[in-house]
Amino acid sequence: MNDEIFPIVEPDGRVVGKATRRECHGGSMLLHPVVHLHVIGAGHTLYLQKRAMTKDIQPGKWDTAVGGHVDFGESTEEALRREAREELGLTGFEMTALPPYVFCSDRERELINPFIVIIGEETTIVPDPVEISEGRFWPLAEIECAIGTGVFTPNFEQEFSIIRKYLD
Repeated sequence: MNDEIFPIVEPDGRVVGKATRRECHGGSMLLHPVVHLHVIGAGHTLYLQKRAMTKDIQPGKWDTAVGGHVDFGESTEEALRREAREELGLTGFEMTALPPYVFCSDRERELINPFIVIIGEETTIVPDPVEISEGRFWPLAEIECAIGTGVFTPNFEQEFSIIRKYLD
């Protein structure tokens, strides 16, 4: 896993190099792209995943339904569809892109490419038990009450303020 190769990008998404996962997550602050998919269900609920305890970043925290890195040579849409299939078993969906933004933590910098998808009750979600310890739909009021309590990843909390306006 640490030998995965990620593109290094400018804030506009232009690829300027490549580096390993280890380099990108090791404090280098190399800007690398990721994808997030926010899954909206009935009653404007939001599906969240609880990150497995084996994850190298933010283990055990609730996070965006789907999140993952764009591999070197892969498009953002290809990465999103791969991650949605791998993490939740979702295929054949139509998504809406939200504006990309740069997220910085104490050990990495990511160019986040967020998307939303609205699913019907007939859609089956099958979380990957290696990546996700659990998942469920959260009412927006429950998310808002838990913001700032340490339940969610800092990245999700920041992004929730962006997607909240799309849910009204």
